[in-house]
Parts: sequence; C-alpha cells; structure tokens
Amino acid sequence: MKIIVVLFSLCFTITTFAQDYKFGKISKKELEEAFNPLDSSANATYLYKYRRTFFEYSEQEGFQLISEIHERIKIYNQEGFSYATNQVSLYKNGNEKEDVSSIKAYTYNLSEGKIEETKLTKQGIFKTEKSKYFNEIKFTMPNIKEGCVIEYKYRIISPFYYNVDEFDFQYGIPIKKLEAKFETPEYFNFKVNTKGFLMVTPKTEQRRDNITFTNKTRTTGNFSNSANTTFSTSKVEFNKSISTYNLTDVPALKEEPYVNNINNYRSSVKYELSYTKFPQSAIKYYSTTWEDVVKTIYEDSRFGDELNKTGYYKEEIDAIIGSISDPMKRMALIFDFVKSRVKWNGYYGKYTSDGVKKAYKEHTGNVAEINLMLTSMLKYAGLSAYPVLVSTRENGVPLFPTREGYNYVIGCVKLSDEYILLDATNKYSVPNVLPYRTLNWQGRVISEKGGSTLVDLYPKEKSKNDIVMMLNLNEGGTIDGGCRITKTKHKALSYRERYNNVDEDDFIEKLENKYNGLEVSEFKVTNDLNLSKPIIESYKFIKESQADIIGDKIYFSPMFFLKTVENPFKLKNREFPVDFGYPSSSTYRIMIKLPDGYKLESIPEKVALALPDNLGSFKYNIIGNDESIQLVVVTEINLPIISSSYYDTLKEYFKQLIEKENEQIVLTKI
Repeated sequence: MKIIVVLFSLCFTITTFAQDYKFGKISKKELEEAFNPLDSSANATYLYKYRRTFFEYSEQEGFQLISEIHERIKIYNQEGFSYATNQVSLYKNGNEKEDVSSIKAYTYNLSEGKIEETKLTKQGIFKTEKSKYFNEIKFTMPNIKEGCVIEYKYRIISPFYYNVDEFDFQYGIPIKKLEAKFETPEYFNFKVNTKGFLMVTPKTEQRRDNITFTNKTRTTGNFSNSANTTFSTSKVEFNKSISTYNLTDVPALKEEPYVNNINNYRSSVKYELSYTKFPQSAIKYYSTTWEDVVKTIYEDSRFGDELNKTGYYKEEIDAIIGSISDPMKRMALIFDFVKSRVKWNGYYGKYTSDGVKKAYKEHTGNVAEINLMLTSMLKYAGLSAYPVLVSTRENGVPLFPTREGYNYVIGCVKLSDEYILLDATNKYSVPNVLPYRTLNWQGRVISEKGGSTLVDLYPKEKSKNDIVMMLNLNEGGTIDGGCRITKTKHKALSYRERYNNVDEDDFIEKLENKYNGLEVSEFKVTNDLNLSKPIIESYKFIKESQADIIGDKIYFSPMFFLKTVENPFKLKNREFPVDFGYPSSSTYRIMIKLPDGYKLESIPEKVALALPDNLGSFKYNIIGNDESIQLVVVTEINLPIISSSYYDTLKEYFKQLIEKENEQIVLTKI
C-alpha cells in the first residue's frame, strides 16, 4: 500500500511539473503565475522559445533556408507590454527577398477561472519597407493585460542560404525553456563560432535524408500527331547534420551604461558558411581565414574596382591640390572636398550600391561610395591611402573570420608609420575623430594586394570638456551668473551633431530641462562650423532653490546643478568591459560670490582619487573665505575601454566621486 501511495505521489508530481509546449496548450498555472520565481524583477519571461533552421530544396528555387519560430511569453505587468509587439526584419537584395508565412498567434487571459483566447487577425499584421535592403513584418498581440500569456509561430523563407542568422540564447528577460535546431545537408560546410558567458553545448547527430526529383518525358507516336507525357521520380540521398540545443532557466542579460553593444556579450552561436561542395562540382570557398575574407571583399567589383576609378574626379582634384606638396594639407583639402561634395544617404555598407561615379555626380551615396571615393582620391594625390573595414558598434565585434562581420568602410592615410583615420560621411568629422558609431575596437586596413593589418579605431588623445562658471548665491538660495563651456575632439563632434541640426530655441529648451528649470539667456555658440577650433558654448543663467536654508544656516553643494547624482554602475557583478568610447577629461572651474551677512562655517576637504594602472583620476580642490569660494574639479578617464576585472574598483570610484561632489558648504548668518 505504501508503495502504491509513493508511486501515485510520484506520478502526480511529474504530471504537475511537466510542461506541454505544443502550440495552444496553455495551462492555468502559466496564467496564474504572478512573477518569475528565479527573477522577481522580470517584467516578462519566455516560457518557451523554439527555433528550427534547416535547408529545403525545390526544383524551381533550389536550396532555401527555412526557419520555424515558436515563442510563448508570460507578461507580468505593464512594463512587459512591449514584448507583445514582434518585429521580423527581412533582408532583400534585388529581386531576391526573405518572406514570412504561416503566422499564427493568440493571447490568453484568465476570465472567471477559465482560459480566454484572442486570435491575432490578418488586419493586425503589417508589412513595411524599412529601407532599400530590408522589409519588416510587425504585429502587436490583441487583448494584452497584466498576467496574460501570448504565443505565436511563423516561418521565415530565405533564398540567402549562405547567411544564417545567429542562434541567440540570452535576452533581456529570462527564458524558462529554450530549444533550437540547425540542420544542414552535407553539401554545406559551416564553421561554428560561439560567444557569451553562458556555456552552450549542442547535441549532434547524423541522419539520412533525400531529395525527390520529378522527370517529365514527352513522346510522339509514329503514325499520328498525338503526344504522350509521362512522369517519373528519382531520389538523391545525402547525409544531414543536426545540432540541437536544450537550455532551461536562462537568466536575463541585463544592460548597463557604457556597453558598446550588448550583443557582443549575448550567449549565441553563429554558423558561418565556409564552403559548398555539390555533387560533380568544385568546392566553392566562402570564408575560412581573414585572408580569404579580405580577398573576397577586395575582389568584389563593388569594392576593389571602385577604388581604381579616377577619371570622374581628376580635373577637380588637380585644381584643389594644385601646387600643394605637404601631405597633411593635401589630405585635409581632399577630405573637406568630399565632405562638402557628397552627402551620406544614411545607408551603411562595405560595398557600393550605385557606384562612386553616380554618387559623385548626384552628390549623394552610401558609406562605401563616399569613403572608397575618398580613398581613391587620396591615392591619386600620391598619398599612402587604404580602405579600412569596420564593424559599427551596432553591428558588434567580428571575433572570427567572417564576411558578414564588417558592415562599414572608412579611409586612412599612412604618414610616418601612423594611420590617420578618415570618415567623410559626417560633415563635422575631422582626421582621427571618427563618428561614434565606428568606435568599435579594431578596423582592418586592406592593401592593394589583398593583405590586411589591424588598426585601433579608438582615439588615443583625450576629448576635453572645460567648464568655467562664475555665479552669485543670494540668501534665498537662488544662483545667477554665467557659464562658458569649451569642447574638443569627440565632445565637439557630438555637440555639433546635436546643435547644428536643430532649432536653437528647441536646443535651449532641452538645456533648461536637462538642468530641471534652469533659466537661460544670452545663449551663444562659437565655432559651430569652424572645425579647426574647439566649440564654445556660453550663456547667462538663473536657477532657484539651489541651497537649503535652515534657521540661520545655508547648505549647498558648490557644484550646484553640475554635480553627479547617480552612480551609473549598479550591477553587483559585471562580466563585460566598460566602454567609454574615447578617453576624456572634464575640468570644472567654479567661482561663487557668497551672500552678504554670512560667514563660512565649513567647507569640504580637498581630495584626490586614482584608479589603478592610470585608468583615471578625480581631483577636488576647494578654497574659500567669507566672501567667495573657488572650486576646481578635474575628472579623467584615460582609456576608452576598461576591463571588467576593474569593475568593483570603478564602481567604488564613482561612489566616492558622487559623495564628494554632493558634499555641502555651510554658511552661518553673522
């Protein structure tokens, strides 16, 4: 009897905790769950995430890449409602394009103890053209409420069998159960590249499969005009490799400030096509080494051939450089010419789209057209100029040899063993000050013979932000005065991008809102278009409630609205590096005239903090008397990237910096 009870109990336990992931089999337990027991901060959770990617052959289309997607998501609260919208990006190139079919989707809610389902209709599915190269299928699930479960599945059909999307195993919300499969015929050989901090090992197996061909034969009779058509079939058998991934309770990958691209650290697997070997055909290689990758890109007519075209610009370049012999001046003149001549159309790409000649003629082009044109002109002018392959921050870091890893190209000039990096897509960029989107580890310099070498894309020289503020503090806690800010390098580039393209009144309004009610007047910007000089912003201001008045004492931070109030680093542990983008320094010089009738009771002490290995520093130097206070604060970050091994130290450094900037001066009424 005891044995029967134990067995019954065991069966009940298994039944209770077993989960049915068949589409539509939603349980009350899933709908009743109020939070994720392993991550109570999660606004939503993938209850089930499934993807199967495989090759399918048809006699009309040949091999196509098919991906079957099935996802089930629990939404706990309103903050999780964003997961009710799904967007599928579909690549297209010429007449070939990816497409989505068989969309099936439902929202499930509990209503009076019963499961209520709401179907996504065709009217809720939208297809839009996002760009020349991408379409998008977008749908938002109906009847979304707190506590609901949504579920959808669909198929993606792609003619681009050589480009397999990454298998991602980590997202911004937790995953309870993940299954993924990649099936590939023996004709395709893929390299497997993994990244992230989550250990992922597939189960691999080999199976036999076949392709069925239909043959049609037409015959004509000997003594009549009648014809007969007969059909027959034949099969070709092949081996198929299957890799299966099974994961449970995958933690969320949470973002934090100063991450260049969270996808660089997302646990994932990338299948990169190495070569194809079809029956009775020679092996076709795609990418196995960086040499192969560079050779493939350089020999593409949309890259190497475009560099060699010179006739369309010769006369104008000859007139521009004239008798100028200094290489730096030649480089600067050509760089400025391209920036003013051709406007970037917003498209990335290492390959030209319509060609450099058309871009030159029509004054607009993509990244490759502008920067390959620039490189060609620099070479024509006798400079050692080369194209540089880049992966933008948005695209991630190409850790392994891959043609898809690079999505951008810039130019460079080699002078005295130094590479000077140039990007003419941004009209405010200057030599060695690249747009922020390109500051992503290393670029690959390509020589004429197809060889390559790596070059650091991060700048070595600091971008500076110097603030001088002179102000009066009155006995009511209001401050008024003037502020002058000088910016160089990337700080100046960023400012020009924000200021030069907007209405000045809107810009001032955002400045006032940034500092929570600052009243700005006599606003002025100097050198907004003179790229050879630092940009200077100046204005007068008034701001109320900048001191606490308690009895006969006044308390205030001498940095006022400029002080740092929140530590950007909040995670207990961090596995990925801290990416500041570029080295920088900020200097604050603040002169404060104190109100009459008060004396200085206490003032913060001077302090100097230093990060290890000269990574950065903070200096706080203050002097004062009953009439005025002078404060100088200098912060420096000396490297663009700081290893995660310094995270605890960096977090503590910012904690102390914030505490110091928020320390108060105390005045007592005489």
